[in-house]
Amino acid sequence: MFAPAELTQDRFLDGRLLVAQPRHGYRAAMDPVLLAAACPARPGQEVLELGCGAGVASLCLGWRVPGARLTGLELQPAYADLARRNAAANGIALTVVEGDLARMPADLRARSFDHVIANPPYFGAGTGTAAADAGREKAQREETALADWVRAGYRRLHPGGWLTMIQNADRLPELLTALSQGGGSVMVLPIAPRVDRAAGRVIVQARKGGRGAFRLLAPFILHASPVHAADAEDLTNIAQDILRRGKDLRLDR
Repeated sequence: MFAPAELTQDRFLDGRLLVAQPRHGYRAAMDPVLLAAACPARPGQEVLELGCGAGVASLCLGWRVPGARLTGLELQPAYADLARRNAAANGIALTVVEGDLARMPADLRARSFDHVIANPPYFGAGTGTAAADAGREKAQREETALADWVRAGYRRLHPGGWLTMIQNADRLPELLTALSQGGGSVMVLPIAPRVDRAAGRVIVQARKGGRGAFRLLAPFILHASPVHAADAEDLTNIAQDILRRGKDLRLDR
């Protein structure tokens, strides 16, 4: 487990959440906040996060949707423990189960959910440079194939439930292929850093058993300035609403 000296206390949603994260391990930034904002959960619905890490996405969702019934699955025991502690510190109910989504724990196999959310590792096996920290490396480089994340999500959903994921844009073809096996009504939201810049991330949402038409949505633009000119925040108004004020980012508007 992480010692206090190994942690930082980081503010999310403009300080509405205070989250302990490892100083040198895997650290959440804006991606889990965007993921949580895109999940169309309602109070009373059951939500499972695959690979919850320190709990940032689930806690942002819990803050925005009081009464949502949150469960996280986390492979690394130290991060699972941290997610539990962060949930307690912020007064948000979150059940965290330790385990591997490729070998789903029995108590989760017996349950189904209205929503599944996930921020799978962005880097495929054998790509890029390994991180010096073992926990960060395990969180950012896949050991379980992206298609297996999708299958695990679908299996845990009620019929008609929604799977919401955030991923590197260059892995969108792989992700769409996996999503077509058991789901439909797919929506893709490109996330671009600035106007006229290519999307670096995508949020993808699919419905278990869905038959609706594929929808490619207009890009979500993070920064207002056309170029990065200074070390100062220049978020667009809608990005401020999501990242600072905890507003929703519904893809089905």
